[in-house]
Amino acid sequence: MRKFPLLAGVVTGAAAGYLASKPSLMSWPTQVRAAVIGACAVEVGITTAWAVGGFRLPRPGVFAGLAGVGVVAGVGGTLAARKVLAGLATKGRTMDTAFAQEPMSAHLSTATSSWLDYRTVGREGARFLHSVVSAEDIEQVTGQPAVAEPVRVFVGVASAPTVQARVDIAMAELERTGAFERSTLIVEAPAGTGYANPTPISVVEVLLRGDVATVAVSYGLLPSFLSLGKVPLAAQTQAALLAALRAKLATLPRRPRLLVYGESLGARVLQTAIPAGFPDLDINGIDGALWVGTPGGKLSDVFHAEVSSSSVTVDRPEQLPDLTGKPRPRVWFLEHDGDPIVHNRPRLALHRSAWLTPGEPRGRNVPPKMSWVPGITWLQVLIDTFFASNVKPGLFESRGHDYRADLGAVVTAAYDLPAGGDIPARLEEFLRKAEVARAAQLGA
Repeated sequence: MRKFPLLAGVVTGAAAGYLASKPSLMSWPTQVRAAVIGACAVEVGITTAWAVGGFRLPRPGVFAGLAGVGVVAGVGGTLAARKVLAGLATKGRTMDTAFAQEPMSAHLSTATSSWLDYRTVGREGARFLHSVVSAEDIEQVTGQPAVAEPVRVFVGVASAPTVQARVDIAMAELERTGAFERSTLIVEAPAGTGYANPTPISVVEVLLRGDVATVAVSYGLLPSFLSLGKVPLAAQTQAALLAALRAKLATLPRRPRLLVYGESLGARVLQTAIPAGFPDLDINGIDGALWVGTPGGKLSDVFHAEVSSSSVTVDRPEQLPDLTGKPRPRVWFLEHDGDPIVHNRPRLALHRSAWLTPGEPRGRNVPPKMSWVPGITWLQVLIDTFFASNVKPGLFESRGHDYRADLGAVVTAAYDLPAGGDIPARLEEFLRKAEVARAAQLGA
């Protein structure tokens, strides 16, 4: 009897594959459209079969992870999922040729006097450390000399076998590099691969003229959509780091301002680490928080509600509020109206979201003709997530999951950084040139 629900599921999946070509948030590359639609159509078909046949669906986090693995397997064709994952992990461990040598500055982790073995920080850690701004960069943008060398500490998932051991190394590195002597300390939660976006950190380093330290502790090597199951471990890592910092800062006669930054899965990880919102911010002594492109879902919705009394959410810099003479919110969200990663959630399969309400104004980059159809819209948005971060070095478009064009202004506002006159324009020019130069080093 179960063959009938399965047949119903396959038919529904085929229909979903056809209708998924309708207006959506992102453009899909022509050469992969058929493969992706086919893979996801089968997946939606099986999901429908489960629903019609009375099977119990996995919990949302597991379901999203299975969806990601399903698409990888569909597009990969002959490659087994296990081999794909192993290859991705190996890629995450492999250093770029341009960054094969450890940084020389004593203010960066993995320097000669460091507790860390440079080979353990992985590809993304090496990129992050080598992206630190120079004194020349600072003076070129601000017109004033640097007052200190920026500190960057990155601990890879391979740097130690346990969460606490990795946090202990991070704290030792912060001590060694003089991080606690800086006026500002930033905790950045990496995404799944260990990716810690250097752009927002560069903004702070430039505008504070080097008087800042940043620490990032990684928890994995796989892309974010394949790392959803590691969110609890990642949140445990961030919570342990914040606890260690809290204890250390309590001993200082003059503590630095503590800021947190999370982007994409890193945003979800940090929010999971401090789920109570302002009470957790207070306990950990966090002075300001910026979350960018937080993946959609119940946790994100609940967290937004927890901090709604004193938070700002913007789609782009033009929406930044004028806070002259007003209290400055501690919590800021940068979320594009047309970011499928922000909108993707299991609930979308059966319930229309407010951003697709008929007759209501659409957000920026949400197609006017995009409509909600049960199951199918969820499929469209799921596919969109795989093309939401297709970017070109130096070409900042402020679209989908690409927030580079917004970070200069939004980071400045969220962290209340000094940037008068024509400094913002010079900062934007610097950020673009820095990314182009970095891409050239990587051969991109």
